[in-house]
Amino acid sequence: MDSLEVEVNEEKTRIVNLAGGESFDFLGFRILRARSRRGKWFALKLPTVKKRTALLQELKGVFRSHRSQPAGRVIREINPIVEGWVNYFAHGHASDCFSYVRDWVEKMIRRHFARNSKRSGFGWKRWSRRWLYTHLGLFGGYRVRGPQPKALPV
Repeated sequence: MDSLEVEVNEEKTRIVNLAGGESFDFLGFRILRARSRRGKWFALKLPTVKKRTALLQELKGVFRSHRSQPAGRVIREINPIVEGWVNYFAHGHASDCFSYVRDWVEKMIRRHFARNSKRSGFGWKRWSRRWLYTHLGLFGGYRVRGPQPKALPV
């Protein structure tokens, strides 16, 4: 580690017993031990609530700063933010978290539409989910991806 000029932070470094039910946070993921449906133990990687909250706060700021703007402009602002966040956490077990974020973003877009058209509610009957994604171009790639196959040597 001396050649890399890296030092271990003694205050943050600790030994964790995953078999004893402990967990730890690393690079925005909470790592813990869980049992699969077949009964095998594996490392479960979940996005931390802190990172999800930070994403929602950032998106909330975008919605507030574009309150009177057309929805297309708001969607162009939030799509890269959400897409980057989803791509980072797509290699873990994040489907529940992705569902939460997707529902929150949809509600905020619906609220934006309702305010701009001086209506109340979320417009569940006025604007379908399919219309939000196909017509407006809202990011919809909330997919968890497994490990990428390694390239074969040439």
